[in-house]
Amino acid sequence: MFQYCLFDLDGTLTDPREGITKSVQHALRYFGIEEPDLKKLEPFIGPPLKDSFMEYYGLSEEQAKKAIEVYRERFAPIGVLENQIFPGIPQLLKKLQKSGTHLAVASSKPAVFVHQILRHFDIEKYFEVIVGSELDGTRGSKEEVVEEALRQLDIMTVEVNDRKACCAMIGDRKFDMQGAVAHGLTGVGVRFGFAVEGELEAAGADYIAETIEDLGRILIEV
Repeated sequence: MFQYCLFDLDGTLTDPREGITKSVQHALRYFGIEEPDLKKLEPFIGPPLKDSFMEYYGLSEEQAKKAIEVYRERFAPIGVLENQIFPGIPQLLKKLQKSGTHLAVASSKPAVFVHQILRHFDIEKYFEVIVGSELDGTRGSKEEVVEEALRQLDIMTVEVNDRKACCAMIGDRKFDMQGAVAHGLTGVGVRFGFAVEGELEAAGADYIAETIEDLGRILIEV
C-alpha cells in the first residue's frame, strides 16, 4: 500500500467535459472560430490551456492568453460546476484516508477552481494538501505542481528510489505520468478519463486502472 497518493482532478476524480469544452468553445468564438463538435475539444482537458489553444488552433502566445481570459468569463460563473464526480471516488478516498494514506491533489487547474470543485462534491475533507496552478499562469506544468505537492507533504527529501515505493501519482493523461516520472513516483494511469489509446503506456505508467475498482486494488493491495 502506498503511504502517499497524489491525485489529478480532471478526468481522474471528476468528469469536467461539459464545463471545459463549452468554455473553450466560448473562447474560440471570440476569435471567430466556430467549433460545434464539443468532442473535438476534449483534448483541452488536462494540459495547460495556453498550450492547447496554441497547439490545436494555432493561436499566438498573446492570443492564447486572451483566450484564457475569455474562457474564464464563462468557466468561473458557470462551467466550473458543469462537472460530475466519478461514481465510487468518495468511497475510495474515504477508504484510503481510513487506512492511513496521506492524500493530495496535484492539478494543473487554477487552485481557486480546484478548491471550489472539491468543496462542491464534499471531498475536500479527504486531502491534506491541495495544489493547483495560479491564475497568472505560474506553476502551470504538471512537474511543477507535483513538486509543490511533494514539498507540502514534506517528502521531497526522501530518496528517489524510496519515493517510488511509497508515493503514487494518479491521473488520466500523459502529463500526470510525466510528472510521476520526473519526481520518481509510481505512475498510476486511469483509463476512465481522457487519454487516447496508448498514451498512458507511452508516458511510462507503472499501472493502469480500467475502473475505480481496479484503482482501489492497485492503491491498497500493491
